[in-house]
Amino acid sequence: MADQPKSFFLSPAAHEYMLRHGTEPDAVQRELIEATRRLGGISMMQVAPEQGAFLTLLTRALGARRAVEVGTFTGYSSLCIARGLPDDGRLLCCDVSDEWTAIGRPFWEKAGVAHKIELRLAPAAETLRALPREEVFDLAFIDADKPGYPVYYEEILARLRPNGVIAVDNVLWMGRVADPEARDEQTEHIRAFNDKVAADSRVDAVMLAIADGVTLVRKR
Repeated sequence: MADQPKSFFLSPAAHEYMLRHGTEPDAVQRELIEATRRLGGISMMQVAPEQGAFLTLLTRALGARRAVEVGTFTGYSSLCIARGLPDDGRLLCCDVSDEWTAIGRPFWEKAGVAHKIELRLAPAAETLRALPREEVFDLAFIDADKPGYPVYYEEILARLRPNGVIAVDNVLWMGRVADPEARDEQTEHIRAFNDKVAADSRVDAVMLAIADGVTLVRKR
């Protein structure tokens, strides 16, 4: 399912053991993983299998009906969230790439969840700002350009219901956020975002060591 674990702190053997002891990807999900893998190195942008299972479980546990995703890539996380929604649930996907999202769309159809997904190809900040400022979302997933995280967070938080949850990917950044020698721009953006969430009195937050780090934010 994955050549190497995205979790920088896990050995391949421990990662494989973990996958075997959770809900594993089904046939359609495996096909999408393989289709994405054929893209080469950029396939690392796809969420890890354990993240997908986590997103489906989280969606179901919240009883989510309205969800939003920023950063769709080839559509694996979208498929997993949509799987967790009821039949009349809706997922809004925000992305700028027709090339990458086109890979995922046939798999949404094959999995029987395409009717739950609305894909908008435009800068996510524009898409989110154009939405009514109403607290309608139950769940959000942010996995996109790191400089944009604070904007996506604020726009979604304003439209998230109380007790709704935002999941944010890549918050550990392969451990570089904790390395004082790492001063590159991307690492600094993630650090600044993590500091922002930790200091935000509007939410409760927990950072989980899933894959490259996932922060869960609950709106108070």
